[in-house]
Amino acid sequence: MKTLAVSAALAAILAAGTPIAASASTAHNVVLVPGAFTDKSSWDQVAHLLREKGFKVTEVDIPLSSLDADVAETRKVLEAQKGATVLVGHSWGGVVIGEAGDSPKVKSLVYVAAFAPDKGESVQALSSNGPPTEGLKAVRPDANGFLSVDPAAFPHVFVGDVPAAEGEKLATKQRPISGAAFGAQATIAAWHLKPSYYAISANDLMVPPQAEAFFAKRMNATTVTLQSSHASPVSHPEEVAALIERAAKGQ
Repeated sequence: MKTLAVSAALAAILAAGTPIAASASTAHNVVLVPGAFTDKSSWDQVAHLLREKGFKVTEVDIPLSSLDADVAETRKVLEAQKGATVLVGHSWGGVVIGEAGDSPKVKSLVYVAAFAPDKGESVQALSSNGPPTEGLKAVRPDANGFLSVDPAAFPHVFVGDVPAAEGEKLATKQRPISGAAFGAQATIAAWHLKPSYYAISANDLMVPPQAEAFFAKRMNATTVTLQSSHASPVSHPEEVAALIERAAKGQ
């Protein structure tokens, strides 16, 4: 597993909006898939940074009603891309990009604090391999079988490294996910087919950092470790955007 150090200088260059170098080998499209318990706006800061660099960025509005529905929505967005694309998934979005990432338009995959199941694996099975995290203990089902994080716990367990008021605002935008989706088994696992990148969140209270490191190592991903909560696209957008740019350039 290759490990990259994300330097302050690289983050500064990204923030400055230096245009991407013209190259036939660079993917100029980026598709961002959110995770469970959030919406596509969780990618807004990363998307802004990438657009300043010249990338065409699309944030997918997945329904969170089933794995099949989320994959179908992501494939629809991929079909609309013109040219090579970097497909990125946060958290549950990692399961989605593993299914949709076999598209010939996808140049590489980027996993951000994400599940990366192999064929036949599910989030439910992967989550049962160890004790529940603090975040998982805060997940509550509703009468219709959809899951949400306790709003009182959300700012701490989901995005504990931003100001409390910001975390509380994110909690109000929370979107539930079908509990049945977590039991759906992966059928493709596109990380077997495409170059993959992984951003581990060292202070994750939702997905164990050890599990993230396992996923990254298993897929032989180019990997960075961020001193971040689960929601690194919100709390560490510069570093996440820098990794996506590397994936676009094949570095």
